[in-house]
Amino acid sequence: MENPQDIFSSNGGCLSDIVIEKYLVESKESVSHVQLACSMQDCAFPLDGTELCIWNTKSPSHQLLILRGHHQPITAIAFGNKVNPLLICSASLDYVIMWNLDECREKVLQGLVPRGTVVGSLLGKVLCLQLSPDDHVVAVCAGNKVFTLDIETQAVQAELQGHLGPVTAVEFCPWQAGTLISVSEDRGFKVWDHCTGSLIYSSSVLSAYPLLSLFIDAESRQLVTGCADGQLWIFSLMDGHHYRRVARVDLRKKTETFSTRRLKSGLCSQPEESQLPSTSVLGKGEQVEVTFPILRLAPCDLSLIPNSACGCLSSENTQCMWIGSSVGLFIFNLANLEVEAALYYRDFQSLSIPLAGSCALRNRTADRKTLCLLASLFGGKIAVLEIDPAALVRAQQCPGLRQSLSVPASSCVLPTSPLYLGIAKEKSTKAASGRRCAARNVTKDQRLVFHSKVRSSGYASAPHVTMFSPKTNIKSEGKGSSRRRSSCVWEPYPVECAVPTKPGPQVAAAPTCTRVCCLQYSGDGQWLACGLSNHLSLVFGARLTGTPAVFSGHDGAVNTVCWSQDRRWLLSAAQDGTLRVWSARGAELALLLGRDMSSKPIQSAQFYYIDAFILLSSGPEFQLLKYHIDTCKDEVKRYKQKSKSKLICRLSTTGAVDVTSLSAVNDFYSHIVLAAGRNRTVEVFDLNAGCSAAVIAEAHSRPVHQICQNKGSSFTTQQPQAYNLFLTTAIGDGMRLWDLRTLRCERHFEGHPSRGYPCGIAFSPCGQFAACGAEDRHAYVYEMGSSTFSHRLAGHTDTVTGVAFNPSTPQIQTLWYFSGIPWSLYKIFAYIILYLRRKHLKSTISRTGNREERLHFTG
Repeated sequence: MENPQDIFSSNGGCLSDIVIEKYLVESKESVSHVQLACSMQDCAFPLDGTELCIWNTKSPSHQLLILRGHHQPITAIAFGNKVNPLLICSASLDYVIMWNLDECREKVLQGLVPRGTVVGSLLGKVLCLQLSPDDHVVAVCAGNKVFTLDIETQAVQAELQGHLGPVTAVEFCPWQAGTLISVSEDRGFKVWDHCTGSLIYSSSVLSAYPLLSLFIDAESRQLVTGCADGQLWIFSLMDGHHYRRVARVDLRKKTETFSTRRLKSGLCSQPEESQLPSTSVLGKGEQVEVTFPILRLAPCDLSLIPNSACGCLSSENTQCMWIGSSVGLFIFNLANLEVEAALYYRDFQSLSIPLAGSCALRNRTADRKTLCLLASLFGGKIAVLEIDPAALVRAQQCPGLRQSLSVPASSCVLPTSPLYLGIAKEKSTKAASGRRCAARNVTKDQRLVFHSKVRSSGYASAPHVTMFSPKTNIKSEGKGSSRRRSSCVWEPYPVECAVPTKPGPQVAAAPTCTRVCCLQYSGDGQWLACGLSNHLSLVFGARLTGTPAVFSGHDGAVNTVCWSQDRRWLLSAAQDGTLRVWSARGAELALLLGRDMSSKPIQSAQFYYIDAFILLSSGPEFQLLKYHIDTCKDEVKRYKQKSKSKLICRLSTTGAVDVTSLSAVNDFYSHIVLAAGRNRTVEVFDLNAGCSAAVIAEAHSRPVHQICQNKGSSFTTQQPQAYNLFLTTAIGDGMRLWDLRTLRCERHFEGHPSRGYPCGIAFSPCGQFAACGAEDRHAYVYEMGSSTFSHRLAGHTDTVTGVAFNPSTPQIQTLWYFSGIPWSLYKIFAYIILYLRRKHLKSTISRTGNREERLHFTG
């Protein structure tokens, strides 16, 4: 066996510390498609066809335990789950034999021949074995059938029939006694009750290729199965989820994304590490697509590894598993559906097997290493590898940030910051105006005459006739004031409440071919603003009753509406290239920014830094504007605008790509601005430093069309670290949860269909839920701790394009299109539906009842 080569990666990790080939043996017969097995200290594989070979990692390499009893080649091996006694089962065409390793070793030491117990015979070609958690039952996959054999009585408990192809993998459910799950070459999985022999659930055809592997994660209660073409299918096994699909993952694309991120971060300095196996062995001008058949799935426990040893992969996000393929091993994160580390056999010259036909993996808790048993795809080589997952992850993780980023401002504004310049100019303007007012007051108080005695003009004397005397001694009954006080009383947001699922009133925003482009609640949750494609903006009450206020003036579709923090102003931006700030009370225009601000249409706009600035994006840049609103109007020159704005700074994205979405917090002081680009990146800008702070490459497979930050609400409080979370979404790639502190995707949500239309997303005020629209006429609500949706809100008649949470009460606002063809005329109506809870909104429900209230407004 060769000694491992001392190859170093760019961040100082030694490749010989990552993987070591501990043992190598060559069998006379190929075992490329045989189920191998590993335990904490032992590895089991067939040797020369009929012999069962056991190698203990603590014993010397030349000391092997050979067990003989089969007359036909061994096709499957499996270890038991208990340590004492440690059982191992082997199967061939003739027998299924159960061995007790402790007894076998004792007999070998005594010079006797170890014997096993035959629990089954002549069952057919066995492709897979699996022992139950209590080691009382063994599942034998022979042909299209699954036999459950009792180990003590050597009897067949049940014969499970239903698959149309050979069964390739089987697993017992850890938390449900009697439940068995199997996958087959018929490209589906089935759930059985092996105690009664009945079928519980049968899936549809998942793929065009056979299913080869199976894994059940007890922590997340998910089922993962792998195909021969490198596809991963993940299903939920929770009660009430009815085996719904959580995600489908293409392993080849995930590895390409992983390699691209490493290249852009500068980690792949060596040619053999920077290229995938699909291109590293090819000649110049040759191209071939290599598939990643998923041979084995096994748990990968990184929770026992310190955070410092895994880089930025924290122990809170260690829900990972091993993926064994023909070209390498991968650590896959089940939370964010990303590859955390990749180990290609060809990248390590010390490994004797470049292509694997079968593998087995097992974690060791003692030294936090992983045992890997490989069988060569061509030939009879069998190798035992010892892998350090902490070193593997550490060597391939992206480098950490030079400076810590935080959404809540953690430092004072620097004198060189654009924010400081804008605030300083505002203070100097206020000081100058104050000095002018003081000068006027001083001039007004000076005497106009200089005589020693001046006769009074009579203004100070009492009038001869009383014309009017106001009544100032009337005692108010307090009705009006109490009404105002009661309307201003804010109740805290019910954090422990459930997700709103009861449909409330529905409102048609426009009766013409109009769509609602955007919507946003005011900070107090009393008003809802939405922008329409017919150049109008509407403001509804929170209960969607009454006539909405209409804001007209744009010449293009209104793609952005935003409330100010004090709820006095409403900002709107449209495709005509103009930005308007309206008075929320009188629906009057207060500030107009024309097309001269930018050459391209305004994509996003909002208030920023507690209404001190306006942020807007256009083309490949975003602008920071300082504004002043003056509502006083000259009666003669009413057309003249006294409100004004000034450009403070202008920042461009890396690579000068167009900005598709912009997001910043306005409810509290924050120096962070997030911008998504057309090149599928998310860039973080620090306006305190006035530059770009970080770039997230390959954030989605397509350009991000919306960024949603966890901004909280005035009615509830969260942990300060929770405000560093933000969501992104892209067409066809679901929704992802990111942490600004690590710039890592913490969770991936893709249970909702969104393949052709950009559907909106929203954070709940409590930060515990995320909502999104979908193309299947539903709105989906996810919990932050689960990858599958918790609620699916029905009642829509077309694609749900937007969602919004009420910041004060548990309400979810949704938008969708209503399609119909009356009188041979196709029309699309934009509808708004309000989801609410009866417990917290009794007054609203008493007005609307259980009926659907639809109000049509022409604007």
